[in-house]
Amino acid sequence: MPRLALLLTTVIWGATFPATKAALEQIPPLSFLLLRFFLGTLLILLWFAMSRRQLHHDRGLLMASALTTVFLFFGYLLQTVGLQHTSASNSAFLTALYVVFVPMILMRIDRRVVFATTIAVVGLWLLVKPDTSMNPGDLMTLGCAAAFAGHIICLERFTRQFEAPSLMVWQMVAMTVLFLPAPWLEETTVSAFSPTAVLLIGLGVTGVLATLAFAVQMWAQKQVPAQQVALLFASEPAYAAWLSWYFLGETLDVQGWIGSALILLAVMIGAFGG
Repeated sequence: MPRLALLLTTVIWGATFPATKAALEQIPPLSFLLLRFFLGTLLILLWFAMSRRQLHHDRGLLMASALTTVFLFFGYLLQTVGLQHTSASNSAFLTALYVVFVPMILMRIDRRVVFATTIAVVGLWLLVKPDTSMNPGDLMTLGCAAAFAGHIICLERFTRQFEAPSLMVWQMVAMTVLFLPAPWLEETTVSAFSPTAVLLIGLGVTGVLATLAFAVQMWAQKQVPAQQVALLFASEPAYAAWLSWYFLGETLDVQGWIGSALILLAVMIGAFGG
């Protein structure tokens, strides 16, 4: 059940790509991230208030949340800044390399994991077709993949040590605070914050649905090993490609369909098999 829940949440993560891409036609990326995390923070705090749940703030939990937030923040920051200096296809491929980083960092390498990871990487290559030249944006995106791998590993440990909902709240609050300077740094105009349909849909997907998906991830990582979580999340580019093809009319050729099928095969072998 936790693995299936993670697979379903990955559909939401995939949907954030076309939703964000459309919203970025109106608002700069870091300002959009500020709105996204601010909305998510309000929702999770509202849920705490309505359910009368106690928000824990002991030192250990706050330290764990701070460390986890560092990885999450740099993941989003490096991905967003890197995307300005590299292609979207390279960004998608390099970001998903956390599927390789997680088992390597944890030294959880067996034949099934290696086999599934290899299939996933081949599938990702066929799906997004990155070029082979490296530039500063690619290096930033590799750093982003390492940061997201660190975040997945932290959640595996800390969700089993501390109360997961409170851990999530402090991450959301910290992310909002860290992105507060964004409108000034990007010199965002007031009109960029206009509540257009595109912006509201983007925030609905990233601020509401993705916050729910994050909550499910926090719950599921108490039970699912980090290397399997990384494999499950490797299906995100496939969902993003399918949704962009369906909603935005983007091209998805035969090679792309084969690549996305290989990614899902790797997920079935590595996360559900054995």
